[in-house]
Amino acid sequence: MTTDEIRALEPNARRRLQRFADCFKRAPVFDYFVNYSLGLLAHFDRKSIEPIALWIGAAVRTLQLFLSQFVWDHARIESRLRRAIMDEYGDENAIGVIDGSAHAKQGDKTPGVQRQWCGESGKIDNCVVGQHLIYTDNDVKNPFSACIASDVYLPESWIKDAVRRKEAHIPEDAVFRTKWQIAADQVDACLADGVRFSWITCDEEYTSVPEFIYRMDRSGQRLIGEVRSNFRCWATRPACRSTQAAHASKQVENLCRFSPAFRKQPWRRVHIKDTTRGACVWEIKSARVYLVAKDDEGEPCPTDRSYWLIIARNTETGEIKYFVSNASESMALEEMLRVAFALARGDVVRTRQAGLRLRGVRGADLPELDSSLALFANRHVHPGDRDDTTAGEKIRRSPWSRWSEHSGPSCNGRLNPIPTSSNYSQPSTRTTKNATERPTTAENAEQKRSPPVLKTASSTEFVGRFWA
Repeated sequence: MTTDEIRALEPNARRRLQRFADCFKRAPVFDYFVNYSLGLLAHFDRKSIEPIALWIGAAVRTLQLFLSQFVWDHARIESRLRRAIMDEYGDENAIGVIDGSAHAKQGDKTPGVQRQWCGESGKIDNCVVGQHLIYTDNDVKNPFSACIASDVYLPESWIKDAVRRKEAHIPEDAVFRTKWQIAADQVDACLADGVRFSWITCDEEYTSVPEFIYRMDRSGQRLIGEVRSNFRCWATRPACRSTQAAHASKQVENLCRFSPAFRKQPWRRVHIKDTTRGACVWEIKSARVYLVAKDDEGEPCPTDRSYWLIIARNTETGEIKYFVSNASESMALEEMLRVAFALARGDVVRTRQAGLRLRGVRGADLPELDSSLALFANRHVHPGDRDDTTAGEKIRRSPWSRWSEHSGPSCNGRLNPIPTSSNYSQPSTRTTKNATERPTTAENAEQKRSPPVLKTASSTEFVGRFWA
């Protein structure tokens, strides 16, 4: 897309985003938001504040202050956004996918940064961790996915360091929350805003904590998630309360190998889905089990209700997975496995990666970045879902085109050529002392004849039909 095509999006972008204008205290702040959102569409060598500011024609320091200190009601924005997603893309079979991500980060000023497990580098590394909740309709052919909640994980060391929190503009009332607690709070917040999930699914980092499952029970939310092999439960209620090993809970790995509830079952082949490499077929066994709870004295005891425990074995690789679900006893296993192996699990990674590329989180040079704006812009500044042919050229339609034209001023009335790594970090050629480095008259004439081309991220980098 050319600069003129991106600039043409601004009126519809402003119209589309106008529903959130009252969440910003001052009109200029909203103007910066619209233009910054357009800047997120561009493809920069390094997507940080400086190249975006130069492209939209704003002062770099002003845009830094816009993200770090200007005030907007982020909680109200997120709530209104979730309701808008439900109004336009709500689906009775929607799945909520809980997923965390870690990204390497140098220095010690970014909120939450410390040495911890980093999935990006695959080792203990200096990184920040984000906790996300994805909403998807899990459509097989064209799934719609949107990140509807995202929070930074703050390690306990950050919460205890008052000086460090103050420097990073972390609220004084911030409390330490584990990742599963953040995920449970996100689900509750979305439910309060009218978001409805048919299922919640997650990996073993969350479901292996029984308290997380019980939080979903209290929220009335159906859940299926993978658990670790050392997750403990009972196949049958113990005959008595005893500290002897014979009456203690068992690890699911041993339970599935030695318990009669599983050992006497034949393996059942289930076709999960069709992939580009062929059919995905797993063999499963299942039984109702009792999880480990705590009594009034803090001692372990079996839960009053039973849960599903499913063991799945890949017929080709021999990989074994264990799943726990709070679904009813009458729930079909095929339905639970459809969710457990949902296409959305693959979409989560692509949705999150596309969002990070769009927001330029890894290149952000602000330690106190408010995540709500970044997520909000990510879910609105996005190519549409239809192809229209105009003047013989196929272009990607923006969802903003649904709205009527509404003109609004940009930061300086124009959008500049995209700065590259070779020019946004160096002085302008107009101030270069070496006259040989200045553009020639012929070059200037060529630039006038050929307007600068604005590259945008490929539509294949995004997931979903609208917000992704």
